[in-house]
Amino acid sequence: MGGFEIFAVAVLVFFLITAWKGVRIVPQGEEWVVERFGKYERTLAPGLSIIIPYFDKVAYKVITKDIILDVPEQDVITRDNAVIITNAIAFIKVTDPVKAVYGVTDFAEAIRNLVQTTLRSIVGEMDLDAALSSREKIKARLREMISDEAIDWGLTIKSVEIQDVKPSESMVKSMELQAAAERERKAVVTRAEGEKQAMILEAEGRLESAKRDAIAQVTLAESSSLAIQKVAQAVGDRDTPMLYLLGEKYILALDRLAASGNSKIVLLPADLQDTLRGIFGKGRQA
Repeated sequence: MGGFEIFAVAVLVFFLITAWKGVRIVPQGEEWVVERFGKYERTLAPGLSIIIPYFDKVAYKVITKDIILDVPEQDVITRDNAVIITNAIAFIKVTDPVKAVYGVTDFAEAIRNLVQTTLRSIVGEMDLDAALSSREKIKARLREMISDEAIDWGLTIKSVEIQDVKPSESMVKSMELQAAAERERKAVVTRAEGEKQAMILEAEGRLESAKRDAIAQVTLAESSSLAIQKVAQAVGDRDTPMLYLLGEKYILALDRLAASGNSKIVLLPADLQDTLRGIFGKGRQA
């Protein structure tokens, strides 16, 4: 093989390699950023594209499909100094590849850090109870606050989902102790209320009993008065009714004393006969 033939083969190989380097096939869902001598030249859309070999190069291959970014969990302190654990997932889409590659070093990492920082700021303005029960509100505010920054980086925030908003282990223990203390407090209050009601009912019972005793005594006194009046009317003597009633009570007292289980000996007074004589004697004389 002569020198000319070798040169022709070399030119042919060079031409084939150059043609191969100049042809680019961009897959669907991607856009490629082309630089010429280190400066942005153009963006290749999906499909077949031609670039100038040795002058142009594909510097970045940007995915234009929706990107899922997992935001790591982090400890966040609420307004009432409670520690909770939060994490999230961000769904983003590159709408301007040039801004995405030249506006920030790593747009995926930038979005993660932005979500974490904004999430800490939002939760830090809320109390523990509000943070645990306002997941939708947190999500809406989070998306609203990071959307402007994302636009400057050529990104669109499709959605931000809060995966977990939960108390830390230390907070869970504190909440369990607080719940136990609250249950004990309620039990003490319930017992106190029960004792109070029992005392009120007992006092009302004593009051009712005292009222009934008073009524009974008044009724008994009225009955005694009526009996005295009847005896006085029947006998016609002012002293006889009094002596009659005293004698009756005297005999009843002796009867109770005799019926008592502890009494062994019943003593009769020496003036019993005189008393009886006074009661019945005057009654016969009348």
